[in-house]
Amino acid sequence: MTLDQIVTALIYLVAVFILFYLGKVFYDFSNRRINVREELVKKDNFALALAVAGYYFGLVIALGGVLSSESEGWMVDLIDIFFYGVISIILLNFSIYINDKIILRGFDNVKEIIDDQNPGTGIVEAANHIAIGMVIFGAMSGEGDWGTAATFWILGQAVLIVAGIVYNKILPFDLHAEIEKDNAAVGVAFAGVLIAIGNIIRIGAAGDFVSWEYNLSTFAGFVAFGLLLLPILRYITDKVLLPGERLTDELVNQERPNIGAGAIEAFSYIGASFLVGWVV
Repeated sequence: MTLDQIVTALIYLVAVFILFYLGKVFYDFSNRRINVREELVKKDNFALALAVAGYYFGLVIALGGVLSSESEGWMVDLIDIFFYGVISIILLNFSIYINDKIILRGFDNVKEIIDDQNPGTGIVEAANHIAIGMVIFGAMSGEGDWGTAATFWILGQAVLIVAGIVYNKILPFDLHAEIEKDNAAVGVAFAGVLIAIGNIIRIGAAGDFVSWEYNLSTFAGFVAFGLLLLPILRYITDKVLLPGERLTDELVNQERPNIGAGAIEAFSYIGASFLVGWVV
């Protein structure tokens, strides 16, 4: 690594740290109902800590979509980083609002996280933020224009919503009701679904724009495969990864829901999403 490369990398890092701070300011402004500092420092609110950490992670991933594009010289790159970075921050926060109203419509997220300090809701919120970051990464990466970026962001949002509906339909229990009852095991499993689908969207949307036919067909193929995997992976998790026990019983039909079982289910989705990207 040459000295010029090191200096350029440091310049990019400074730019990203500035954008990261702007993202924090935007998040605090969008959540004026919440005193983040008091909740995290004085009330030790673990549920909110999960949600905030997920937001920062999602922001890092979203900004990665801008940084992964081919360099055109550090001056041009800085303009693109700040311009597309600010747009990514706006899209991230707007997407959070949309998903809170649709995917997580079954309960009041602020009440669950602030009043009840529900870690199940916190982990789902964190996964939602990370998944959105992945969607934005896919939309912003590669060579394209505003039209292609906006199209794949909208499509990614729609797919996340559909995935939430599909997952709820294949469950033998009410997903939102269980999360509202502070069932962290169900929250962890659902978090795995959101991150896995977000990763599938990232893979399907990433790369240079070739043509609408090529890019949309590639995106649709990855998404269809990912959605079809949901019921299959849940069955495999039930029969193979947790032999001798029913997954539903471990998650909802006992006095203390098994968070470990939820983590195993989440792993099956997330792990499969990476394998799909590597083998397809």
